[in-house]
Amino acid sequence: MYKPLRLNIERKIALTDEEWTFIVEKTEFIKLKKNEFLQIQNSNSSYECFILKGAFKTYILNDNGNESVIFFSFENEWMCDLESFYHQKPTTYNIRAIEDSEILVISKANKTLLFEQVPKLIQFHIIMVEKANIAIQQRLLDVLNKNSKQRYLEFIERYPNKFKVINNKNLSSYLGVSHEFLSKIKRRV
Repeated sequence: MYKPLRLNIERKIALTDEEWTFIVEKTEFIKLKKNEFLQIQNSNSSYECFILKGAFKTYILNDNGNESVIFFSFENEWMCDLESFYHQKPTTYNIRAIEDSEILVISKANKTLLFEQVPKLIQFHIIMVEKANIAIQQRLLDVLNKNSKQRYLEFIERYPNKFKVINNKNLSSYLGVSHEFLSKIKRRV
């Protein structure tokens, strides 16, 4: 069950079996049903997560109760509310399963222990944070410089097998368009 995590880490750094055993001991396996929350906005529970199976949306609720989807996350990807996790602040985002999912989570305390026991994980951590920053910057650039049709086409190209599990409400929120406009985009492509 943990094999995808080891493969993900070892694409960047080599691990001994002893180091791997320590990592496994510091992670927790969690199953979430569709629509269950991993994290609720303004709570005090934040984890770093590796997705074994399933899909998630990361979003905020604005003042009038509307969702703004920031990211979708899928198998073999990491997800985390970075500020909350690393600075122990209340969570900024809701993270909710959009299909039945299985994840491995690491608490902040266990991450600190992992850095002490397996120092080379600090290098892996740096790579992960760099990747997250690039994804955030790319998302911002896409919103500022691309029209909704371009963002839609790039999304379905990037996730050809997963965009089907995302309903129109979530996809239109992610793209920043109305349901009606998303329907027009879909008809045109």
